[in-house]
Amino acid sequence: MNKLYIIPTPIGNLKDITFRAIEVLQFVDIIFAEDTRHAKTLLQHYHIHKPLQSCFSKNEKFRTIQLLQCLREGQNVGLISDAGTPLVSDPGQKIVSSCIANGFNIECLPGPTALIPALVLSGFDTHGFEFVGFMPHKKGRQTLWKQLALSPKTIILYESPHRIIKCLIEIVEYCGRNRGISVSRELTKIYEETTRGTALEVLTYYQNKKAVKGEIVVVISTVNDE
Repeated sequence: MNKLYIIPTPIGNLKDITFRAIEVLQFVDIIFAEDTRHAKTLLQHYHIHKPLQSCFSKNEKFRTIQLLQCLREGQNVGLISDAGTPLVSDPGQKIVSSCIANGFNIECLPGPTALIPALVLSGFDTHGFEFVGFMPHKKGRQTLWKQLALSPKTIILYESPHRIIKCLIEIVEYCGRNRGISVSRELTKIYEETTRGTALEVLTYYQNKKAVKGEIVVVISTVNDE
């Protein structure tokens, strides 16, 4: 029976993809991708040629209607994001919830996601952690920081290069200058880097860094480990 396949893709190194993910990409009739340019790079690397439709935050509602129609016509559909597992701080939630509501079969393959390697590399408690994704830019940001500062769990969040300094300043302000943090950048890529230390030490490191590039994962130790 036809279904929607949620397919994780590499977060950097193109070799970090499962044999099964490649098989499913070869099997599906059409692929909905966050950015078709990124998707083409991956698919061409593995000699896969499939019809592509872009599906990002601003057009997800419209693409959901198209995707449901593909399923109604008996097609098998793949959903991928630019990197990692779809829906994890990436588009796809509307699609999945709509497929569930309409009774279509869904299968999610296991695979890459940046938060787990960053958590393991931090050396912090892995038994209980809270994944925040991207912090809100404005509304609710201060309130959330105050809540996270008192969390008994390890905190994981994503950040962009041009906002990392602001994020680190806020960690010092709300969580304390001595709170342990670990910042992983460019995971699985050539210039992969993990910087560990107190919040103030890591902030100082990034303030002195000439240029910050790549996707960033910030891990904050529990309040009990300060």
